[in-house]
Amino acid sequence: MEKTLVQVGENIKLARLRRKLSTEQIAERANISRPTLWNIEKGAGGVAIAAYAQVLFVLGLEKDLLKLAGDDPLGRKLQDAELIVKERAPKTSKKNG
Repeated sequence: MEKTLVQVGENIKLARLRRKLSTEQIAERANISRPTLWNIEKGAGGVAIAAYAQVLFVLGLEKDLLKLAGDDPLGRKLQDAELIVKERAPKTSKKNG
């Protein structure tokens, strides 16, 4: 998980730098502190996902959030496995008597 957060942080930092925006500008527009932005750019795990979302919105990348868990091949395989119902022998009725 750490590697993924670090990569996300690096991607956010690169997006900020490409737009030639300072940490102060992004933090102010996202309504977060500069230390929070620095933690996001470092990939710190203790930052709320809402802060990440605010930064992505400021950078114009909010639609990237929709990609999270969007493609779920494992989930589809599990769901499809449940849809394949095995044929069962007919129930036999118990006669009282």
